[in-house]
Amino acid sequence: MPDAAFLQVQDVVKDFSGYKAVNHVTVDIAKGEIFALLGSSGCGKSTLLRMLAGFETPTSGRIVLGGVDLADMPPYQRPMNMMFQSYALFPHLTVWKNIAFGLEREGLAKDVIAERVESMLKLVQLGKFAQRKPHQLSGGQQQRVALARSLAKQPKLLLLDEPLGALDKKLREETQIELVNIIEQVGVTCVMVTHDQEEAMTMASRIAVMSEGRLLQVGPPADIYETPATRFVADFIGNVNLMDGTLAVDEPDHVIIDCADCRHYVGHGITGTEGMAVSVALRPEKIHLSRHKPADDFNTASGVIKEISYFGSFTVFQLQLGSGAKMKVSMTNTQRHRDDELTWGDTVWAHWSRSAHVVLTQ
Repeated sequence: MPDAAFLQVQDVVKDFSGYKAVNHVTVDIAKGEIFALLGSSGCGKSTLLRMLAGFETPTSGRIVLGGVDLADMPPYQRPMNMMFQSYALFPHLTVWKNIAFGLEREGLAKDVIAERVESMLKLVQLGKFAQRKPHQLSGGQQQRVALARSLAKQPKLLLLDEPLGALDKKLREETQIELVNIIEQVGVTCVMVTHDQEEAMTMASRIAVMSEGRLLQVGPPADIYETPATRFVADFIGNVNLMDGTLAVDEPDHVIIDCADCRHYVGHGITGTEGMAVSVALRPEKIHLSRHKPADDFNTASGVIKEISYFGSFTVFQLQLGSGAKMKVSMTNTQRHRDDELTWGDTVWAHWSRSAHVVLTQ
């Protein structure tokens, strides 16, 4: 949890006629943090964002920003700005006028508006496009205009709703870093909603994985990926092999899990009960393939290569194990041509280290 809670969401519930879209959510967000709400459609992330913005009212619970309870504060009075996926730019106004719009509505002096707009144009590197209309810009440029307009009013909190959803994959990847640099340069606290795990992992300092209105796990991207708390989180973030088994040995520094196709030796304890049902989460990139059986009887399984998918920088092999279960293995393509290429139908041994996997009890 952050040291200083700038934004506090305290036991917030949003009930729509008996359906809890947001179900007792509590989280603290630090000043200057980029915080991502990540989940599939209908998980409650957009409803939570709309409550922060004031477009929805919590059924119960509190939302506090900088020590001020936002309960009775209408959206237009809240010190925050929301940027939508559609950007919502005014098509008949120039870039300059789009950015100035909110400032003019506030009745600021013309010289103050001009100074603020020019600094925003410089920040998003669109100075030479100031007199263009939105339709004369690329999708990435429109996105930066929308961001400049959101930041021009100097909000305490920036809310991003699927901020890069309208961009194609390559432009989205380029814009993610650009957007983070701009937000960090300004120093504004940011809460973003996304269903794109790569976007959340790239942009956010912390991620909250949501499902059915609840926060399942909150933490830095590396923690969410490497040490998922539940099967859902493990499966939702990245690719994973989930293997069901029983707990055979449980010691403070290691456990042994018996699964259908192998025995797992995992280098951490879980304080469970021997014989209990557990799952092992193993990422495809943590697995090595060889034609010969490894010396260690633990953490190894034999399978037949059924599928090969080439992605340029890496290749994914899908093995069929003895039980009929599938296992995905990802191998980095460090060489242009290998002397001993693996191919369809080959019988291989998959093996992994004692720190490669995580035991899940829920």
